[in-house]
Amino acid sequence: MNPSTPILRRSVTEIQPWAETCGQIRPLIEEKDGAAAEVHHLEITGAKLHYHERTDEIYYVLDGAGRMRVGDEEIELRKDVTVYVPRGAKHRAWGNLKVLVVCIPRGVLHDVHEVE
Repeated sequence: MNPSTPILRRSVTEIQPWAETCGQIRPLIEEKDGAAAEVHHLEITGAKLHYHERTDEIYYVLDGAGRMRVGDEEIELRKDVTVYVPRGAKHRAWGNLKVLVVCIPRGVLHDVHEVE
């Protein structure tokens, strides 16, 4: 059996970050890679309130502490906490956080709708 997508190996240290709605982003698996999902490393201090029409997100906190608002609920974030954010849910995070975000399906960077 031949995989349709090549095996990928990337290190956070090999990727130059840039600022976007959630903070400093380093795409580890990008839309152009053809995988079923995208994986981003984010450093968050104060994300803008936003939502995604077509993309679900799973946040896993690698390090740090902060808070996240999803809809009307506010959640405490700390190392090893996972949060599922369904498509359509307005959300933002703040604090001093390093997180891994899995975006399903791929294409999240074309599906960011800022509210503020």
